Amino acid sequence: MFTVRPYAPADAGAWDALVGRSRNGNFLHLRGYMDYHAERFVDASLVIERDGDIEAVFPANLRGTEVVSHAGLTYAGLIATPALRAESTLSVFQQVGDHYRALGVERIVYKAIPHVFHQSPAEEDLYALHRLGARLKRRDISSVISLQDPFHFTDGRKQSIGKARKAGVRIQTGGDIAEFHALLTETLRKHHAVPTHNLQELRLLQSRFPQNIVLHEAHVGDELHAGVLVYDFGKAVHTQYMASSEDGRRSEALSFLLAELINTVYADRKYFSFGISSEEEGTQLNSGLIAQKEYFGARAVVHDFYEWVL
Repeated sequence: MFTVRPYAPADAGAWDALVGRSRNGNFLHLRGYMDYHAERFVDASLVIERDGDIEAVFPANLRGTEVVSHAGLTYAGLIATPALRAESTLSVFQQVGDHYRALGVERIVYKAIPHVFHQSPAEEDLYALHRLGARLKRRDISSVISLQDPFHFTDGRKQSIGKARKAGVRIQTGGDIAEFHALLTETLRKHHAVPTHNLQELRLLQSRFPQNIVLHEAHVGDELHAGVLVYDFGKAVHTQYMASSEDGRRSEALSFLLAELINTVYADRKYFSFGISSEEEGTQLNSGLIAQKEYFGARAVVHDFYEWVL
C-alpha cells in the first residue's frame, strides 16, 4: 500500500534523495532549486510513501482552486522510483485526486516530464491521467538532437562554423555570469522579452548547482561574442539560455560554440536539447527559431500539459 501526504520542510533531505534515485527526476526537482523562489508560490507538494519509505514525490503549488505541477518549473510530474508500477501508479493518482479534492481544489494542471529527460521509462503517469479523464491542454514543441544516432548539420550551418573559425572565435567554459546575463538581457529586449531568471537568481542557482549549471562562451580576442548556459542533467543536456552580440552574429560565434558543445563537449551524452520554439501556449510556431535548431540536426520532442478536472 502507498500513502499520500503533504510535503513538509523536514522532508527536504529525503525528498532530494528520492529525486536522486528516481527514474525521471533531475536537479530541477531538488528542493534547493524549487525553493529558490518559494515566496512566489503556495507549496502544495506531496510525498508518496510505502511502509514509511518515500517512493515518489509530486512537486506542486496551489493557485486559487487549481494545483499546478509546478508553476515555477519547466516541467514536473510524479517523480517515482521503480517501486511504482502501472497499477500502483493509478492507485496513487486516485489518492492524489482525493487529497486535493478534500482541500477544495477543482483541477490539476500536470506538466509532464518529456521522455528525453527520463533516466529510464517512466510514463505510467500519462496512462493514469488518461484513465482518470485528464485531457491534453497544451502542447509545446521542443528540438532535440539524439547524439548517439546519425544527425547532420546543414551545409549553411557548416559554412557558418567555418566562417567563425576563420574569424578566430575561441571557446571557454566559465566566465562572468554577469556579462553573459547583460548580453542575454539585451538580446531578449529586442524581442520584447526578459530572462526568466534575474542575475541574482542565476548566481544563486549556479552557486547551488555548479556542476549542473555551466556557462560556455565564445570570444574573439577579449570580447564576448556569444554564450550558452547549459543545464546538465547527465543523460541529457539543455541550452537554458543562448545569446549573441551584433559582432557575434557577424562572426557566427554562436554557431561555432554550439557545434563545439554538440560535437565535443557533450558528444558522449544521449540528448542535446535546445528547448521550445512555440508561443502562446503552443498555438503558434516560431518558424525561424525552430529552423535554426533543425539546421543542427535537431528534431521534435513535445512538452505536454494536461488538465485533470477533479
